[in-house]
Amino acid sequence: MRYGDHVPAAVLDEMLPEVGPDKIWLEMSTTEEAEVRRLGAEVIARGGTAADCPVSGGCHRADTGNISIFAGCDRASFERVLPLLTVMGRRVLHTGDLGTASTLKVMTNYLATANLLTCCEALVTMKAAGIDLATTYDAIAISSGTSFVHETESQVILNGSRNINFTMDLVKKDIGLFQEIADRAGVPLEISPLMIEIFRDGISRYGERAQSDDIIRRLEEATGLNITAPGFPAEMTDDEPEEPGYEVIPHGRTAS
Repeated sequence: MRYGDHVPAAVLDEMLPEVGPDKIWLEMSTTEEAEVRRLGAEVIARGGTAADCPVSGGCHRADTGNISIFAGCDRASFERVLPLLTVMGRRVLHTGDLGTASTLKVMTNYLATANLLTCCEALVTMKAAGIDLATTYDAIAISSGTSFVHETESQVILNGSRNINFTMDLVKKDIGLFQEIADRAGVPLEISPLMIEIFRDGISRYGERAQSDDIIRRLEEATGLNITAPGFPAEMTDDEPEEPGYEVIPHGRTAS
């Protein structure tokens, strides 16, 4: 979620009068660090607990609770919300102060989008080179070139449904936020601007609410190729065994 000018006032008018020392505000969407900090400060000023807790792993994992959660807040607040987060999700990472989780979530969405675009190019190129697409899928999956995105999104691409429950406008928003972080930090990115342009073009062709995996249609149309294969699912399901949620401890640190 990226707040419009009218949304914060509407939300705050309803929420803030109810905030007190026994209340917790968890911002679980993908949004801007500055906006999270601004709204969180208002919650904290009224005695409440504020944390940005975006999730990652896809809708199919959210359905089963096998989702990763980043939590940005002070350590005392994290200890307070951790029992709740380990019920809602599987792997919970304390990222630092309020706003840090949102920054990291935007970064992970940028990486997922880069993975998606390279998977699309790989599949189309292999089809054009005469390689069987099911064989291509498995060659990637057992190789150093595999990724979470390939093992999930490439399957619904090859099925033809392209239904990953995430739309092009959301992708464009998230990679745009990542570009803004880089701009503020003075990092001259090269791949990011091209990704943004690709999704601008995709939206102009297929509409804002087109599935993000429909971005492969640009290459299908350019080549005249059909990038589908039998035996792949129309949507993803999570088949990992259930286990209790837990805190992820960053490398080089010990549990507090």
